Amino acid sequence: TAVWARADRNVKFTVGTGHARGDAEGRLVGVHLPKLDVWSLYMPSGSSGPERQAWKFEYMNHMFPWFEAILASGRPALVCGDINIAHTALDIKNAKSNEKNSGFLPEEREWLDRLRAAGWRDVFREANPTSQAYSWWSARGQARANDVGWRIDHIWATPGVRVKQVRIE
Repeated sequence: TAVWARADRNVKFTVGTGHARGDAEGRLVGVHLPKLDVWSLYMPSGSSGPERQAWKFEYMNHMFPWFEAILASGRPALVCGDINIAHTALDIKNAKSNEKNSGFLPEEREWLDRLRAAGWRDVFREANPTSQAYSWWSARGQARANDVGWRIDHIWATPGVRVKQVRIE
């Protein structure tokens, strides 16, 4: 996970959240610009087995209060990155057949529902309320060629942030 910004005395960086394993894996990096904080988050994937899924749930549980604290600060912020969760049926090609797979588990989708209920905004979905666009395709079975994908990469914004344009190509 990385964030780049021009060197400026008004720019500060944060690495991590205080979660030992997450910080050791470089899961969160933030840049604090004069009027906006931009965070790059790489949520663990749970697709390789139960131990990884347990780690993903642990990190999700750690991160939710962090998201709440960012909101409570009142500072405009964007959290961008690989969240490894397809939020709704619009965000995954075969929703029904993936309901028991990591990345589309009910508990994962409920976590994103809670983020939205807390006040975070899914910038892409706001700009594209009915679009079925993806950010990840399996390397197997011609998934990319057949557009059998998942939207697991997100941009979440605090209420005061205004984004002028969101486009997927």
